[in-house]
Parts: sequence; C-alpha cells; structure tokens
Amino acid sequence: MRLIRWLAPLALGLMIVVAAAPAQAVDAVSVRGDAPAIDLTGILEYQHSDTDRIQVSTAPGTDGIVRRIEVRGREAGQNWVVFALANNTDDQLDRLIVAPHYRIVSSGLLWPDLGLSRIATITPSTGDRPERQDSATADIFRVTLDPGAVITFVAELRTNKLPQLYLWEPEAYKDKVNSFTLYQGIVIGISGLLALVLTILFVVKGSIMFPAAAALAWAVLVYIGVDFGFWGKVLDMSQGAERVWRASGEAILAATLLVFLFAYLNLSRWHVRYSHITLGWLAFLGSLVGLALFDPAVASGIARISLVLIAFAGFALIVYLSTHGFDRAVLLIPTWFLLVVWVVAAGMTVAGSVTNDIVGPALLGGLVLIVMLIGFTVMQHAFAGGGATNGIVSDVERRALALTGSGDLIWDWDVSADKVFTSPETEALLGLKRGTLEGPAASWLEVLHPLDQDRFRAALDSVLDQRRGRLVQDFRLRTPDGHFMWFALKARPVVGSDGEVSRVVGTLTDVTEIKNAEERMLHDSVHDNLTGLPNRKLFIDRLNAVANFSKTVPTMRPTIMVIDLDRFKQVNDSVGIAVGDSILLTLARRLTRILKPQDTLARLAGDQFGLILMSEQDAAKITAFAETIRKTIRAPIAFNDREIFLTASIGLALSDPSVPLTDELIKDAELAMYHSKRIGGDRIDVYKPAMRARKTDRLTLESELRRAIERQEITILYQPIVRLEDRSIAGFEALARWDHPKLGRMSPSEFIAIAEEIGLIIDLGMFVMDQTARQLAIWQRAMRSREPIFASVNVSSRQLLRHDLLHDIRTVLSRSSVARGTLKLELTESLVMENPEHAAQMLHRIRELGTGLSLDDFGTGHSSLSYLQRFPFDTLKIDQSFVRTTSRGTRPVILKSIIAMAHDLGMDVVAEGVETDSDAVEMYQLGCEYAQGFAFGEPMDADAAMRMLTEERLEAAS
Repeated sequence: MRLIRWLAPLALGLMIVVAAAPAQAVDAVSVRGDAPAIDLTGILEYQHSDTDRIQVSTAPGTDGIVRRIEVRGREAGQNWVVFALANNTDDQLDRLIVAPHYRIVSSGLLWPDLGLSRIATITPSTGDRPERQDSATADIFRVTLDPGAVITFVAELRTNKLPQLYLWEPEAYKDKVNSFTLYQGIVIGISGLLALVLTILFVVKGSIMFPAAAALAWAVLVYIGVDFGFWGKVLDMSQGAERVWRASGEAILAATLLVFLFAYLNLSRWHVRYSHITLGWLAFLGSLVGLALFDPAVASGIARISLVLIAFAGFALIVYLSTHGFDRAVLLIPTWFLLVVWVVAAGMTVAGSVTNDIVGPALLGGLVLIVMLIGFTVMQHAFAGGGATNGIVSDVERRALALTGSGDLIWDWDVSADKVFTSPETEALLGLKRGTLEGPAASWLEVLHPLDQDRFRAALDSVLDQRRGRLVQDFRLRTPDGHFMWFALKARPVVGSDGEVSRVVGTLTDVTEIKNAEERMLHDSVHDNLTGLPNRKLFIDRLNAVANFSKTVPTMRPTIMVIDLDRFKQVNDSVGIAVGDSILLTLARRLTRILKPQDTLARLAGDQFGLILMSEQDAAKITAFAETIRKTIRAPIAFNDREIFLTASIGLALSDPSVPLTDELIKDAELAMYHSKRIGGDRIDVYKPAMRARKTDRLTLESELRRAIERQEITILYQPIVRLEDRSIAGFEALARWDHPKLGRMSPSEFIAIAEEIGLIIDLGMFVMDQTARQLAIWQRAMRSREPIFASVNVSSRQLLRHDLLHDIRTVLSRSSVARGTLKLELTESLVMENPEHAAQMLHRIRELGTGLSLDDFGTGHSSLSYLQRFPFDTLKIDQSFVRTTSRGTRPVILKSIIAMAHDLGMDVVAEGVETDSDAVEMYQLGCEYAQGFAFGEPMDADAAMRMLTEERLEAAS
C-alpha cells in the first residue's frame, strides 16, 4: 500500500446530536484532485447513541448554512462516526471510502481485534447513498463529489472500533490492491513451495526434524493465507469463521514452532522433564484451537503470549546449549535471533508503536523468510557431509516457479532487437499458430482491437521516453474467427548500462471473463432484466439526448407515450408470476416489431412501458400509431388451452417547440395515462394542462402512501384467534389499516396493491412485522401465567422473494423478546406455489430463525401435495369459502379431508370466517383446533386486545 506521507491528518470538529444534546457543525476535509489518498482515521468523530437514530449538524455548505439531519441505522447500530468532505475543485471527483476489516497494526496483544466488517452503511447529507463495492477484506463505498459540494457523511458502525479509514482515488486504490496482490501471491507461492519441499524431504529423509519443519511451514502457509484473505476466496468463509481461522492459525503457529524446537534440539535426550513441559504446553496450545470456536479473541491473545514466550525462552535455551557444545544449537542461533527480532517487531506493531501500512505484509514476508532459513538450517544439518547445496533452489528458479504457479503468461519486449516474446499459452488461448505473436512490437497492432491500438502504442512510447514507471494495459486481441479476448499486461522497463531501456518485461493475464462480467453489469444497470428493454434511467438519458439533438434540428420533436396494462395484477394473481413475466416478454416483442430504429421502447415499471416516438411527426399519424399499439396489446395471448386478453391505458405527451425538452414530458404522459385508467382504461388520452391541475386520485394516493408510515397514519388492528376447546384467546392476526387524513380509514384492498406496485410493500411489511412483534412481547410479559399467545403477520410475494427478509426477521426478533415460534408469518397458498423450490428453501431458513409459519387461504390455489409436504408450515388456515355452508345448508365435503391431511402433516388447523357459535361447534367436531371470525371479535386496536386478555384472565382466576 502506498503511504501518503505528505498528507497530514486534518482537524475535524464534529459533534453528533443524540436526544436533546447541543449540536456543533463539522469542518469539511478538502479533497484535492491530485491527491491519490487521504487518511481520515485521525479526524473521525466517534459517537454512541441510545437508539438506532442519530441527529447531526452538517458541515457548512458553500452558502455557509449549517443543516441538521437525522439518520436511522439499518442494522439498529448505536455506534457512529461522522466526517465531511468538500470538493473545492471544478471537476467531479469519484472516490472510494475504504475501511479494512483487519489490521495487525494496533490490533492488541490481549483480546486482540481479529477483524470484522466495520461499516454497515454510510448516509450522506445530500445526494445518493454511497454504493458498497464487493470486497472480502474491506468495507468499500464509492462516493461522487460534485464540484463545489460539501457533504457530511454519517457511518453506522458494526463495531465500536474503526482501525483505519482512507479516502482513495479509485485507480490509485486499484494499483495499490494490485501491487499487494502480486506481493501476496509471491509470498504465498514461496511459502507453499517451501512447505511442499520440506514435506517431500521428510518422505525422502526420515529424520524427525523434517516433519517438524514441514508442519511449521504448513502452519505459516495457513496463517499468511488467512491474513492475506486467500482462504476466504477458496473456502468462501464468513467473517466470523475468518476470526476463528486467524486465532487457530496463531495457536497452531505457536504449537508447531514449539514442536520444531523440541524436535530439532532433541530435548528428550537431555532430560525427560523437557518432554513433559513440551507435551503439556503443546496440549494447552491445542486446546486454544477449540477455544477459538467460542472466543477467538481470548484464544488469539493467549497464542500471541505463548509465541513470545517460545521465542525468548527458546533463544535462551539455544544459547545455553550452544555454550555446552551442542552443535545443533549453534547452527540455529542466527535463525532464532531473527525470530526474536521478528517477535519484537510484531509486538511493537500490535501495540501500535509501528503504524506503517507496509509493516503487516512485511512481517508476514519476514515470517516466510525465517521459515525458509529454518528449512535451510535443517537441510544443512541433515545433509551435512554430502551435497547439501544441491537441493537448495536458487532465487532465479524460485521466481520462475512462483511465476509458473501464478498462471500468468510471460511478455518480453527486447527493445534493441525490437522483438516481442510471449508464452506459447498466449497463442494457444487465441487459437493462433506458434510464433504468430513473436516479432516487432508493431506487428501486435495487426491483432489488437482498432480501439486499443493507439493506447498500446502510446503506452510503449511513454515507457521508452520516461525510462521508468510501470506499464499497465488492458487490451483486446483478435482470434482467427474474428472475436476478441481481453488481456491485462503488467510490465516494467529494464534500463541498461547506457541509461536506455533495453527490455520491457512483464506478464499477460487472460481477463476476458472479468471484462464480460463488467459489460454484463453495465448492461443490466440500464436495461430491464426480463425484457432486455431500456429501463427508466436509460429512457430518461435518451430523452435528454433527443433534447440536445433537437436544438440543432428544431423540426425533430419527440412524442412520449406511457403504456400501462389494465388489471394486470389480477392476471398475475390468476396465472402466476412466471406466466405473467412471459406475457410481459411477449408484449415487449410485439411492440418492438412495430417500431422503427429511431424510436425507443423502455420498461418503466412492472407493467408500464414508455416510448419515445421519433419516426412520426404528424399529429394524425401519431394518433394512428398509438391506436396500432392499443390493438397490438389487445390481440389475445395463447397460454396452454386458453387465451388471455389484455388492454392498456395509453397517455401521450406531445412536445411543444416553444418549450425546452425535459423529463417533465414523461410526467405529462403519465398524467394522461392515469386519466385514461381512471375513466375505465383501454383508451388513448393526450395530455392537457388541465390534467396536472386535477391530479388524479392514483397519483395523490401514491404520494401520500409514501409518507404514511412517517406520519404514523398506518394503524395495526388485531383480530382474535381462539381455541375451540375452551374458547380462550390463543393469538391474534395483525391487519394493517391506513388512517387517511381526508379519506378516513382505508382497508388493505385499497392500498396494498399500490404499495406493491411502487415498491413500498417492503417498508410497510417490515413496519407491520416490527410493531406486531413489539406488541406481542408486551402481551406475553403481561400473561406470564398462561401459555404464550401468538400473532400472525401476512407476507407479500415481494418480501418472500428478497433474501433480505431473513435479515429483517432476525432484526425484529432481536428487538423483541418473544417466545420461539409465537411470531407467525402467514403466506398464501398461491404465493408459495409461484416458485415452490425457492419458497421451500426460504421457509426452512425462516423456520430456523425461530418464526412460526402459517399457510393462509388453503384450498384457493393449485398446490401439489408433494410440494406441500416439503414446506415446514406448523399451521394451516382453511379459507372461509370452505367453512361457510353451501346453498343447500351443508359444508363442503372436502373440508374433513383437508383437516385430516393437515393433522397427518403435523399442522394445527385454523378455520377462517366463523360467524356463529354453531359454526364454531361444528368446526371443533371436525377436528379444528382454532377459529377466527366475527363470532369471536372484530379487528381491534392493541389496547382493546389487552383488555380482552385481561378480562379473560380474571374470569379464569375467578
């Protein structure tokens, strides 16, 4: 890592407001465009809050105004750091905020910090939330600083300690990571090679010191592999497992060092007491591996103390034996002295006396060097008197083996002869004949991509002119069939005695898969994953491009259309999400076929499409084209043995030559579309200014629903669920209601569909789940003398499809201490059967968290009994259509079979829609354990539910 020595820590005064504490504005750190890295560690202000919210005063902006913001933790964190950045340049700056998970520097000797993810999230005072970058060794967030911007950042910490925080220029950080990666690869390669050689020598030479030395080498390999994050890439370890591995590695390192010292000095020959001490110490160190599974920090601290004792006690013993004529001890003095020096340096590092970022990798490299010297010492003694030096690998051979082990390809340009040599594997990858790529550097231009030729030529010329530096190039090479493969070239110049560059030597790496993945990610970021059409972001970008183009060609004015399918949610619920996606894909292909190349079709939302029409300028032709679209959508879609008919509401916004083109045109088209939908749908409406003044009900509801939770307008009612055996209250079902300030109380049927369409159902579901769990905990504490009551919460399809649902449930359960299995999630039969494989997997993981599962509306879907056996439901709720009597006054005959099947699967049965006492009696006779309906109570607020529970308890007591 390149240390920025010329950057002194900047002072940062920041006071975070917690509760009613006074606030003080922070000073912003000025970010220069030419600074590759800024150390923010010394200027961070640590704060602790009593809740998951915190208020801060931002740094003064360019206008001198200090603002106050409130930040809510995503993981209910209570530790925070605050800092501010200012871009005083005229350019937009992209930077990376980097917080490493583990640093040996200042990690501590006792109870050391073994590394964890430090930052949960970073919230800026303005702009988008910084995007987290994928990294197994650090928390990395990309931020963009606009010219003149002053942004205050509030970071939610997962721990109470942040060892280091840097602000990196992306390319500089990439170069730093690449340089360390090469170093780490070489160190791991050398360590692995050394362990393998010593293991082979142990097989060949049966001396006991060889297995001891080989075990030490393997322990060092495991230790540095953990510290470099190598095993995390191979074994995909979690952060908690990495801490266990690190502590275990230190314990094993101390144990193998003790074993080597005992075996090499042959201490059993001197006194049996040495054997007892060694065996006892070794057993103690072995127990640390088991302790690491429960408390890695304690195990690591003890292992580090043991390592210090082994180093100093071993050196004293070696010196003592050397003075008494023991030749083996004499040979080990230089190596063990270096080990003592290494232990002292490591102690100063963990204590914080040495803080240079290079010291960590240097210590690990030094440890490998010490083991290498131990190996040489062992071989020198074992092969004394006969060709001991023949088995020692030269430095040149070692580098060659390391290069071979890395899998990189050689690239060598002899400048004086103007001849390029590359490994035969390069030509084999490209499918070229051997020798095709050998020759003058200019011949490479023939196989390079035309867009890469100038960069390649300029990079080589720059290296020759500057006679120093590092050549890092990504370019494409053509294969015989015409496609291109990506390669990364990393090389350095070799300067001859005359001061001129004689060679440029480096490695080539095939990075085609990485580049393809980057291109896919870029494509997916601006395109819809289902239809492949542009998404809303790209749609707006293309509209802006058209606006710029229309400035030069005023006669070229676009028409914006917003197409929204009518009642598509009902179709989706009827045929399932998979078939619904197929319908959307079919419609996208139909619409694409009737467009011309200059037109743009995009998918703006779930069942909403947008169109930039450039091919038609005449108003009559535009209307006719819109009618063609409407008829295209109305054409039936065949599905199995049935046909599905769809209609659409289409809104048009015609651009006005006298008004600049902006994305407001899209909003105008949406207003026209909502107007069409409001008066029945299946029609085309052109935007008129009066529509904006009128504001359609749908738009108003969407806007108000987004703020309903913040305004505490969402109320949760609870409908009792009783035990039919004794008519006591067993639990409640949580039902959300929206207390609209103007429209009054609204049922879920009026706003849940809107919440799902605009993506608010996730926040709404989390709110209902959290509030229900808190209320359930209150009830259970008040009713300790009876069996814990339960509460059921409905889960939507969008919640189930998210892997974050597991995290949400874990967060809710951690906040509210409810009895295991009493917080039940209700899922409908049609929901779990949309994707049964995924549902079964998710439900098992949800059940493991300690949450109950209830299958709602059973009998209304098309579930397979084979799948039903795989779902870990503990409760089955029979739909009220089976509970109510038929026109002939009888119950459906299938009702008894459903109850019997549920009992065979080990599930309790709840009958919904029980309206009379006779219904309850008959349900109990059929075997139902629970019932829910107006016969036992309508949905009520939490206070009314508590009164009902209290009254029931008093009656039972009397």
